[in-house]
Amino acid sequence: MKAAVITGIGNISVETVPDPICGPKDVILEVIASGICGTDLHILQGEFAPSLPIIPGHEFSGVITEIGKEVVGFKIGDKVAGDPSLYCGECFYCKRARGNMCENWNAIGVTKPGAAAEYVAVPAKNLYKLPDSIDIKDAGLIEPLSCAVRGYDVLPRYPASNYLIYGSGTMGLMMAELARKNGAASVYMVDINSARLETAKKLGFSKLANSADEFKDQPRGWDVVIDCTGNTKAISDAITRTMPGGTFLQFGVANTHAKIEVEPYWIYNKEITITGSMAVLHTFDRAGDLLAGGVLKPEVMISDRFSLDDYPKAIEQFKNGIGRKITIEPNRR
Repeated sequence: MKAAVITGIGNISVETVPDPICGPKDVILEVIASGICGTDLHILQGEFAPSLPIIPGHEFSGVITEIGKEVVGFKIGDKVAGDPSLYCGECFYCKRARGNMCENWNAIGVTKPGAAAEYVAVPAKNLYKLPDSIDIKDAGLIEPLSCAVRGYDVLPRYPASNYLIYGSGTMGLMMAELARKNGAASVYMVDINSARLETAKKLGFSKLANSADEFKDQPRGWDVVIDCTGNTKAISDAITRTMPGGTFLQFGVANTHAKIEVEPYWIYNKEITITGSMAVLHTFDRAGDLLAGGVLKPEVMISDRFSLDDYPKAIEQFKNGIGRKITIEPNRR
C-alpha cells in the first residue's frame, strides 16, 4: 500500500510499504479521511521522540475491510472512526482510570503506524460506528473534538462564565463552540492570524482581537482562560488574564522543553487554578455523539482536502498556518 512516512527529522515522503496485519482483536480500515494535526508537525520536527520511520495520522475514519477472528459487534463495510490511544490497562495509572497517563502509552500515528495511508490496523475496542448523520469524510474531526471534550472535563463548568481563548485554529474554534454549549456568558478569542479570526466570525463569535489588550470590557480578567497555541509568548500573556478565583487551562501542545515564568504569590493570593488536559480520556464516543448532534460545522472546520500523494504539500501548508483543519483522503479515486 501507499503511505506517508516520516523517515527522519524534517523528512517525509510517500512510499510503498507493507499492508497492515490484522490481529485477532483488530480490524483493517480502508482509510477515507486522515486529519493533519500539530502533533504530526511536532513529530516531523523532532520535538516528539517516537521511533522513526513512522506513518503519521491519528485523526481518521474509514471502512472496515477485514476483521480479526475475535472481533464482535462490527462487520465488513461498517463506517467507523478510530480512537488512536492505546493504553496497556495494567499500569499504575490505567488501574486508576487515567489511561492518558499510561506508563506504556502508545498511539496510532504517533508510536504505531498511522492512517496517512491507504489502510490502517485498529483495535476493534477503539472504534466508533458512524451514524448516518456524520459524513465519513468529516469523521476525522471526532478525535480532535474528543481532546476538546477532555479539556472541558477538567474545567469548572459554571453557567454564565466568561471565556478567553488564545488561538482560533481548529482546536480554538472547537473549544469556543464547547464553551458556547456549556452556557458561557461570553467567548473572547485572540489570534495574531487575522484570517483565522475571520473564520471565528463566520461561526458567530464577535469578541475577536489580535491582542487581549484590545478588550476593554473585562478589567478583572476572565473566569476561564484557555491556551490553544502551545506558544510560550502567548501562554505567558494568557495566564495573566485569568481573573481572581479563575482557571487557566493549558490545552495547546508546547515544545517538550518550553518554559515560562509565573509568579507563585499571584497564584496563591488570587486563588488561580492552573491545569492541563492531555489528549483523550473516555471522551471519544461522546465527541462522536456531539458531532452527530451538530456541535461543529465540518464545512467550516475543514478548509482543505488533499490526496495522499500531496501529503508533503499539505503538511507544509499546515506548518505555514494556512487554512484550518487539513484532511488527507488516501483512497481518493
